[in-house]
Amino acid sequence: MNLICYGTDCKDSCKIIKQQMLVISLNKPNSTHDGLRSISIIKKNNAKENKSNNIKVNNHMVTNDWQASLKVQGANFINNIIVDFGNASEELANVSKQNTLCDLSHLALLAVEGEDAVSFLQGQVTNDVKLLEGSNAHLTAHCNPKGRVLALFLAFSLNGTINLQFNKILLAPILKRLKMYVMRSKVDINDLSESILKFGINGADAEQILSPLFSSLPTKNYALVSLDNVAIIKLPSINGHTRFEILSDAETAPALWNAIKEKCQLVGKPCWDWLDIQSGIPDVTQNTQEKFVPQMLNLDLINGINFKKGCYTGQEIIARTHYLGSVKRRTYLASIASNTSPETGDKLLDNKQNDIGQIVRVAANANNGFDVLAEMRIEAKNSGDIFWQTSALSFQSLPYSLEVES
Repeated sequence: MNLICYGTDCKDSCKIIKQQMLVISLNKPNSTHDGLRSISIIKKNNAKENKSNNIKVNNHMVTNDWQASLKVQGANFINNIIVDFGNASEELANVSKQNTLCDLSHLALLAVEGEDAVSFLQGQVTNDVKLLEGSNAHLTAHCNPKGRVLALFLAFSLNGTINLQFNKILLAPILKRLKMYVMRSKVDINDLSESILKFGINGADAEQILSPLFSSLPTKNYALVSLDNVAIIKLPSINGHTRFEILSDAETAPALWNAIKEKCQLVGKPCWDWLDIQSGIPDVTQNTQEKFVPQMLNLDLINGINFKKGCYTGQEIIARTHYLGSVKRRTYLASIASNTSPETGDKLLDNKQNDIGQIVRVAANANNGFDVLAEMRIEAKNSGDIFWQTSALSFQSLPYSLEVES
């Protein structure tokens, strides 16, 4: 296999990609680690290697206790995901008007650490891991050799450990795939999904609500502030609102949640999804894995690809698409008036019933319909109406331009 490098810093990354060609014939036993020791927001005085299943059990105890406390507060769960706190339609109506608080247990969190962690991830993701300095986060994609996206991460560094947050439904296959590629690299990958609690606040007063609780807050989108047992990331939101994600341990999180909820309406996952959609942030699910190159999801427009870094899996296709200016498909924000929810991966049709795209992300809106991120051919979008089943898409403006800056 020939490797074509379009980057400027690829010595270690190319080495890892070449090793990946031998992955089928190489096997390395999995190590067991205390998942709490690798993220700086966790107290480290009890960090020890554990070769039994006690850590997993304890992690589930954390999750079960947390979910039990949320049920007492009115949370309704479906498949361990909070769908609402008793009134889904009211929550959707208020997410754009009030301060809201949302549990984010539907997101997985992996911690990647070790002497070779940075060079390992440089060969696995589209963005430059070396730019994660402990004060910022960024989006980045993990792709197959054909440049098709397998998962979309929110990546950030804490105390020298790279953390990857993504759709929890993909946790098992992505964790297995990443560990398969570790091989002889000095890298440990720990699943912190159950031991780190995550929740988000959004609203016009979000900053004022958090300010009394923390000595410092991030002020720019994707900026990160790390404090004792807490990390805070500022995320894009709708006009007039600010949005933050808070990550903390099981001892600290409940008190923070209780303090914040006094000034917020509790909402379920659909409201957080709606905010992501309105912010133009895509996602990948089981239905859409390996369906898109990153540019189709606008990742080059939202700082999800670095074209100056070294080689990584799928980079040849992604770089060629960029340098040849051949992006023919993009993701758009739209609404669908329907009583039935679209599903990710559903086909989109033009007025001649030609298949021209698919649903990337969907969430119910306050108008008894659904807002979506929809990927499609640019030419088709500009040529006429686009339909999901028999419902026409009503397009809205994304919060960023679809024109690539030179």
